[in-house]
Amino acid sequence: MNAPDKLFSSTAVLPDVQSHADHRQLAIQRVGVKSLVHPVSVQTSKGPQPSVATIDMTVALAPDVKGTHMSRFLEVFQSHEDPLAYHSLQSLMDAMLARLESDQGYIKIALPYFVRKAAPVSGVESLMDYQVTLECEVRDHQRTTTVTVVVPVTSLCPCSKKISDYGAHNQRSHVTIAAQVKTPIEIEELIATAEKAASCELWGLLKRPDEKWVTERAYDNPKFVEDLVRDIALALAEDRRIIGYSVESENFESIHNHSAYAKIDHLRRA
Repeated sequence: MNAPDKLFSSTAVLPDVQSHADHRQLAIQRVGVKSLVHPVSVQTSKGPQPSVATIDMTVALAPDVKGTHMSRFLEVFQSHEDPLAYHSLQSLMDAMLARLESDQGYIKIALPYFVRKAAPVSGVESLMDYQVTLECEVRDHQRTTTVTVVVPVTSLCPCSKKISDYGAHNQRSHVTIAAQVKTPIEIEELIATAEKAASCELWGLLKRPDEKWVTERAYDNPKFVEDLVRDIALALAEDRRIIGYSVESENFESIHNHSAYAKIDHLRRA
């Protein structure tokens, strides 16, 4: 056997440096992989949908262990074939904790999510994209699952409408809902909650009759940024599946070079 054959022989014993003891005796709360980009399947109300996600996976490391096994995170994720949803996220967490031999862990999966929508008058269909983040954390024997959606909407200023002889300035707003859930909740439901509270929702494709409708819809339904977060917060508080939430809105002003912003935070913290 030559040197290369001997080096890669299956019988060769390679040192496992990261399993050595560490004399500094400092625990690490999160160690693992960050910003892993990977194709995924996410569960929607109409079945699985392909997407590309950015993933963070970490566990806690005991103070006497030198390092974690980084390759195991990818092994766990790549062997997880179920579409991403509430229950599959729990099983992914369980698999990671077992494989990494840890009792604390954190998973964050961020991805674009698409909804096929029909325009309000013409009925023409198009895809609307939303940013979705799924998070699961196990810490101090407690498990928290959070679904976050970023929903673009239209908001029209009530003050501008009130003081102007004609017209009113409006803006595109990004509403961010983070819902801590104890049972499954569909992403489309959170999206609908934000869109219902806005002056008007958005569509990817509109014809002239649709443009007329959305313009008049926003004008008839003015909302301050404060109105947006309060109305959404009230809706989230009534949902028994949600045990904690935050809602924020950034309104990209059309008459200023800054944004209007508001946030209500009722997230549970361990």
